[in-house]
Amino acid sequence: MQRPPLRQAKSIENVFNSAYWHLGQQDFTIGEIRRKLERKTENIEWIEQVLAQLIENGYLKSDLEFTIRYCESAFNNEIGKSAIQRKLKLRGVCSSDIETAIEQVVERHDINFDQLASNRLQSRFITFDGISKEKVYAQMTARGFSRAQIDHALSQHPAQDSLRSKMVIQAEKAELGPEIIKLYRKGKGQTLILNELKQRLIDVSEFEETLYQLELAGDIDFYQSCKDQLAKKNYDLSDYKEKSKAYSYLARKGFTSDEIKETMSPEQP
Repeated sequence: MQRPPLRQAKSIENVFNSAYWHLGQQDFTIGEIRRKLERKTENIEWIEQVLAQLIENGYLKSDLEFTIRYCESAFNNEIGKSAIQRKLKLRGVCSSDIETAIEQVVERHDINFDQLASNRLQSRFITFDGISKEKVYAQMTARGFSRAQIDHALSQHPAQDSLRSKMVIQAEKAELGPEIIKLYRKGKGQTLILNELKQRLIDVSEFEETLYQLELAGDIDFYQSCKDQLAKKNYDLSDYKEKSKAYSYLARKGFTSDEIKETMSPEQP
């Protein structure tokens, strides 16, 4: 959405008032305030006078001074180095000022990034109920911490043993029967279904019994499914090479040799 035009300044006092208002909201770099004032007036002389006065009176700091204050605040709020670098670059601060500021603040306040990451993790997550390992890493990475720092923080967390991957959480919630039916309806045979369930860490200790019950209930019929999958192809079963390709295709789909042989027998339509 396009921003509505600002009411233009009619005097340099209006420009001062605009600058003071913005600086009353938060700290800005000289470049940021300049861009805001350029929206308020096209009078470059007014802008330069206002900026010079703000700098002289201490309302505006040099980019390095601004960056040092920003880093101190960010570290105090448990934000990691890479997030600070990213945010400052977006605000137009040059890389040399960013690195100099970080170095000074780290030395002055004896910042330990491993400890900072640990403090952040423990203040944000008392337990890991309802959250996956992947989400924890994503959130901590967004806060500016490296993989090594996150690993260290997790090793110090009292609830570290309860943190599980997204796949494990989903596997624990999965019901074997419905999962088998979902894969069956995608035209997959039982060996492929079993392998996929194992890869997803779903408990398959009752796989054979569950298959038997689903077959009794008429929910699955792998012989019919095998025929349906073959019917989607145009293999010439009278040709040996074509027949071999058809067999390989159905085997890759997870059907058993008995199911494939019956499907491809001459008696089958």
